[in-house]
Amino acid sequence: MSMLTSIRTSNQKIEIIDQLLLPHTTKYVEITSIEEAHDAIRDMKIRGAPAIASLASLAFAAYIQTGIDTAPLPAFLSSSDSLSAHVISKLDYLFGARPTAVNLGAAIRRLKAVLQFSTEAGKSVRLIATDLISEAQLIADEDFDRNKRMAAHGGEWLGELDKESGGSGEGLNVLTVCNTGSLATSGYGTALGLITYLHEQKKLGKAYYTQTAPYHQGSRLTALELKTMRIPSVMICDTMVGSLFQHHKIHAVAVGADRIARNGDTANKIGTYNAAVLAARHNIPFIVVAPISTVDLDTPDGSCIPIEHRKPLEACLVRGAVHPFEYDAEGRVRQETVMMTPSDLEGIYNPSFDVTPAELITAIVTEKGVATRKEGDTSFDLSGVV
Repeated sequence: MSMLTSIRTSNQKIEIIDQLLLPHTTKYVEITSIEEAHDAIRDMKIRGAPAIASLASLAFAAYIQTGIDTAPLPAFLSSSDSLSAHVISKLDYLFGARPTAVNLGAAIRRLKAVLQFSTEAGKSVRLIATDLISEAQLIADEDFDRNKRMAAHGGEWLGELDKESGGSGEGLNVLTVCNTGSLATSGYGTALGLITYLHEQKKLGKAYYTQTAPYHQGSRLTALELKTMRIPSVMICDTMVGSLFQHHKIHAVAVGADRIARNGDTANKIGTYNAAVLAARHNIPFIVVAPISTVDLDTPDGSCIPIEHRKPLEACLVRGAVHPFEYDAEGRVRQETVMMTPSDLEGIYNPSFDVTPAELITAIVTEKGVATRKEGDTSFDLSGVV
């Protein structure tokens, strides 16, 4: 079963799929600097909390490696103090690209911790730099394996839950929001990974997914991934979730997360909270699938999660292929950006995320296992899965 890849590397070359051009054009863009990585993250050429952290780490590692390989050495490698000041400024710059995505923050903290430990150990500048490169590459490499583990944990748990309710544990229909597959991670995916796992185990009925306006990560990206993997699927508009639950048997909603607070409150793509409320009304299990790095134990609850607001104009625009298709000289489908609204609207509310309260979440799945709430509790004890 083939999968798309959001990031590919060869030697020291880093390339990403420009997700703004998907699904009609698959174009890899080379990332040659920290600044280009920052801009790609900020402008959503790459998105998905794990993929963002991976790209930032890889770009940072390549930057430090280039410094080591340069003769004469750049000024920031002249002493441990200059290296420390320079690295911290670069890491802070990368963090500013998408601050809500906690995986990025976790990666930045890990790199800063390695910097502090290696510096305090009295290592040479070159060894400190080498330690930073190793940690950055580890951050990027560990994502795929943990995604497969959490997908298996979540898929098996859902199958057993269905059996406990009198079902067969097979033919499971699962709704997801946004895109949480290979394009949002270093491979396999989180919530979409759970769906992929069920398909591989022949336990999936159909995957349902919302379009996820205004960036349409569902209709552009999830649709493309499911089509590529030949997984039976159905797209719905964001406003159709309630109707779907009324008229079709849905066994679970599975979503990813950009940040999970200590009590289980979860920030994810806008529209997730809507799906959670409707799932609760229809007694449909609501599952959050995310790596441990997404759990922010320093944030007590959802009210403390910073919510990124995108440019108002982004809610007025849509990009896609000209229809009927037109092709350029290279055979690529011509794409255009069009405005769907009157120009110069004064009132536009455009948050990128919403927060789903823990009391609406049935289970939180990480690579360590599945956490559920005790009966009567409105929050999670996540100690067993972090």
